[in-house]
Amino acid sequence: MRSAAEISQLLNDLDTTIADNLEDQDLDFKEWDGKSIQKAVKTVIEMAICMANGGGGTVVFGVSDKILGRAHAILGVPLEVDQNILLRQIYDSTDPKSTPVFEELMVPEGTGRILVMQINRGLPPYTDTSGQGKIRIGTDCKPLTGTLRRKISIETGESDYTFERIPGAIESHISSAAMEAVRKAAVKEQAPADLISLTDLDLLKTLGLIKNNQLTRAGLLLVGKETSIHEYFPHYHWIHLRMTDDTQYTDRMDGAESLIVALDRITDRIMADNPLTTVSYGMFHYEYRRYPEIVLREVLMNALCHADFQINSPILIKQFPDHLEIGNPGGFIGGITPQNILHHVPVARNPLLVEALTKLRLVNRSNLGMSRMFRGMLIEGKEPPGIDEQGESVKVLLKGGEISSSFKAFVDREVSSGRGLTVDHLLILKYLLSTREIDTKTAAQLIQRTENEARDILHAMEHERSYLEHGGSGRSYYWSLVPSLHRELDLSGHPYGDRRIEWDAAKTRILSVLQQKQGRADMYLKNAEIRQITHLNRHQVTRLMNELMQENPSIKKDGKYRAAQYFFSDTPA
Repeated sequence: MRSAAEISQLLNDLDTTIADNLEDQDLDFKEWDGKSIQKAVKTVIEMAICMANGGGGTVVFGVSDKILGRAHAILGVPLEVDQNILLRQIYDSTDPKSTPVFEELMVPEGTGRILVMQINRGLPPYTDTSGQGKIRIGTDCKPLTGTLRRKISIETGESDYTFERIPGAIESHISSAAMEAVRKAAVKEQAPADLISLTDLDLLKTLGLIKNNQLTRAGLLLVGKETSIHEYFPHYHWIHLRMTDDTQYTDRMDGAESLIVALDRITDRIMADNPLTTVSYGMFHYEYRRYPEIVLREVLMNALCHADFQINSPILIKQFPDHLEIGNPGGFIGGITPQNILHHVPVARNPLLVEALTKLRLVNRSNLGMSRMFRGMLIEGKEPPGIDEQGESVKVLLKGGEISSSFKAFVDREVSSGRGLTVDHLLILKYLLSTREIDTKTAAQLIQRTENEARDILHAMEHERSYLEHGGSGRSYYWSLVPSLHRELDLSGHPYGDRRIEWDAAKTRILSVLQQKQGRADMYLKNAEIRQITHLNRHQVTRLMNELMQENPSIKKDGKYRAAQYFFSDTPA
């Protein structure tokens, strides 16, 4: 949820962007229907239900999400609208009962008042009293269909497929090889010795995998025989393909063993084409693989333990010459998206299975696994994992590549000096090695934090660590690597000064285009057109054109914000 102070600050951005662009999973702006109080109240109730089902959030009433300019976008909520009456109507119209909190913000525009509705997640699914409801997905409110209701029941733990019990004698389902694999993996991860030393049945009972003297589905997945797994998990299987291109493969292996056995088999298959290489850098000698082992372990374990085993689709691993794709059936749940996964509270699709793996220290419930995946790639100077949701499946992309010895030496030096690097630091440094600069908004999206958090991190990287230097002012504030660090980390042969040359070249190119257009009907260039020419982003183009106009009075600007267009005129103003 967003605080009233955060909302008040966001309203200032309406002069440069429409409210629709500020919306997120937990934030929506709604215009108040001044013509019909019934329609307005209906919208309030719908949004309360939608946000509660989507994990909670904030709805700002009295702001049009399609109008640019704060003065025009903030229409306000009529002063006679009573918050307490709204709250009562929401309470009476929702099932289960929802009790959001309303906050009033006084503004100089419109009616002078907007309402901020804060909705906690509660215990979904929520509907109105007729059984209808919506759920927040991204920036939209989608109908609460049967599929989405099932998804919510999984998120709340009401429907844990792995909690169900398997009929028959427990011993008839257990694989001794699988039990040995679990113990071996747990020992490697330094699980408690008194846990590992238990007998097979006592270990499974302690892990909660035996209920009423019957093995659960979670227990079967973890230590079951392949024949039993095939019977009670008919849709579970994995496929590993060695791909030559998008449509051809040279080798294939399928399996449906218990999870840890499957993990070992898949890992061995990948490692066969993941040789160890040694690289020298000064006094350092680094051994690396195309895909770090810790990254492989985390991404494969995620795919295995978070799969939806009721979907008839495999856990699919495609190994290309230069990259690796790992996909599992079952989309994200609990409000997790590719854009917030780094810091989102963990949500388990199969709670009993994950809880058992956690006790064995084979997975982590503190969301450290995702950070380990990112860090494992980034500390070697490689691209971070790419994460995508495609319908009812999740795919992780690992790009292969050689280690950046200069980047790895820098990381090791910082760690040895007591200045450890977080995933936030690594993402920003990696970004700035390929892009000239970064602004607060871009940094926030990159590290999946709020703009305030991103700004604090950037300031600390400048003033406490001396990694960055800043330029610009106000909304055009930006950061870039200090030249000495850029030279140390970038061994591509391009000196840091080339960034300045690129900037000046962009100015020269735009000046030339505007001069050629002088006097023509199409004499103007808009921000979007300049972006296409220079390959800069919107904020960079704005700053570039401001500098160009200061340096060359013949460059003129007509209009404001998105309507701004630039032209060349040698006629004195």
